Amino acid sequence: MRLYTFFRGSSPFRVRIALNLKGLAYDPVFVHLGRGEQASPEYRAVNPQGLVPTLEDDGIRLPQSLAIIEYLEEKYPQPPLLPRDPAGRARVRALSLVVACEIHPLNNPRVLKYLRARMGQGEEAVNAWYGHWIAEGLAVLEAEALRGAARFSHGDSPTMADCCLVPQIFNARRYACDLAPYPRLLRIFDACMELEAFQRAQPSRQPDAET
Repeated sequence: MRLYTFFRGSSPFRVRIALNLKGLAYDPVFVHLGRGEQASPEYRAVNPQGLVPTLEDDGIRLPQSLAIIEYLEEKYPQPPLLPRDPAGRARVRALSLVVACEIHPLNNPRVLKYLRARMGQGEEAVNAWYGHWIAEGLAVLEAEALRGAARFSHGDSPTMADCCLVPQIFNARRYACDLAPYPRLLRIFDACMELEAFQRAQPSRQPDAET
């Protein structure tokens, strides 16, 4: 199994967490987004979108972090990252999509680069944009977390929703976003970071963090 990854990217961070939670070994292939390696012809031949992550397993290549996690869940079902009951599975997917579809796409580096280079926005405006969409999404997740009142995003064991939440909190802290309005999310984050699977996946623990 090979994972094309970048230490700071939140999407590959999600997949690293999932792989670690399931105890699956993989070989990392580093794609440095800051140097534009994702746009190289060599990587475009692997993933035409020019995005990370990409997972290779048993001769197939899969893009998109949530699709990869769902694949891992189906092929390697233990320990589960989705609940057994249909309502629980739908809720975990919904929580995951708040991050993957409502927050992250608006704050992706290529979007921020477009705001700077093509729309002529300065750093203050770009940071305000970033902070606004973080706040919008985390407010929804905080309300959901208060309603669930569990140790993790859904229940008392980590799920795909936690694989998505933790990298988003890392990003929010990196951009100095105010996280005080989300105490329940921070408690969930702390519970996740007590687990080795999350610790080993974090950016500072990746070999390419030094490059």
